[in-house]
Amino acid sequence: MAAPDVRAAKRLVIKIGSALLVDRARGLKQGWLSALAMDVAEAKVRGADVVLVSSGSIALGRIVLGLPSGPLTLEQSQAAAAVGQIRLARAYEEVLAPHGITTAQVLVTLEDTEDRRRYLNSRATMETLLGLGVVPIVNENDTVATDEIRFGDNDRLAAQIAVTVGADQLILLSDVDGFYSANPKEDPTAERFDIVEAITPEIEAMAGDPISGLSKGGMKTKLMAAKTAVAGGCAMAIMEGSTLRPLKALAEGAHRTWFVAQADPQLARKRWINAMKEKGRIRVDAGAVAALRQGKSLLPAGVVAVEGSFGRGEPVGIDGPDGAALGKGLIRYTSDEARAIAGHRSGDIASILGYVGRAALIHRDDMVV
Repeated sequence: MAAPDVRAAKRLVIKIGSALLVDRARGLKQGWLSALAMDVAEAKVRGADVVLVSSGSIALGRIVLGLPSGPLTLEQSQAAAAVGQIRLARAYEEVLAPHGITTAQVLVTLEDTEDRRRYLNSRATMETLLGLGVVPIVNENDTVATDEIRFGDNDRLAAQIAVTVGADQLILLSDVDGFYSANPKEDPTAERFDIVEAITPEIEAMAGDPISGLSKGGMKTKLMAAKTAVAGGCAMAIMEGSTLRPLKALAEGAHRTWFVAQADPQLARKRWINAMKEKGRIRVDAGAVAALRQGKSLLPAGVVAVEGSFGRGEPVGIDGPDGAALGKGLIRYTSDEARAIAGHRSGDIASILGYVGRAALIHRDDMVV
């Protein structure tokens, strides 16, 4: 099987590890970051959307605060993140602005992806930013996250973000140049895989523990990230990222391991939605049926009846005028709100509900017909 080409990515998520970005003695690696900005700018010129999932806020903050090496308490980590996040965001802004690229800081927690309402809001925000040509800089909100509500590493966060935004490629820039049959620093006979077509139990058994003292994510977390990514239709690469212009190096044949996806992101998302248990049903008129079959979103005007009790972001079935099942989707309103705006134009939503809501009841990207 041929390896994916990073130059062909339409939507690219890049994860940057702490060890690549921060030097314990000197702080931020400005030269490396400036070179990465050139890679991002080149991808943007090709027409790709780019999202950066960046570690480094705690590592930067602990240097500024003079915290000792070794494990930090939760409170120390949160304090370091609060100091480091603002410096990290400013650093990306400063290296990307000369290329005409606008950046945005997006801080998330595990709850933002597990709660369907917050997931839809996060997805809508990211889609809007990308549609405006912005490069979001995503990090876990370590200032508020506790051990119970955190990803714990940015490998898995990056994979979840990749699935959320429908990326076709995820690149983990790490301190290792791929996935090995064993830890190469402990076993000289360890072999690197160029391509992993399926994550089998044998592959999972090969994952080891973290190598770097700065980063939390070892091969186990990278493999978990790969499983999330490929299930969402996103190919994932692990590569050693310390070289200048790592994406250029990847395109030119640098050592790496690609985990290949078996379906495109949209198809994988549709399968995920289709597998959900419905919380209610929506009946639509003939005009809405025609619009949905043309790939359009479901607007309130086309709804004639709402059944069941559901919250925002929950799956609902969609029926035609005769009651025949038409599809399924993640609805953007509660059942009470949906009943209130059913049959009305999107422009009337604000006067009915008392706030400006989304124009579509179910967006086409959140629907299977």
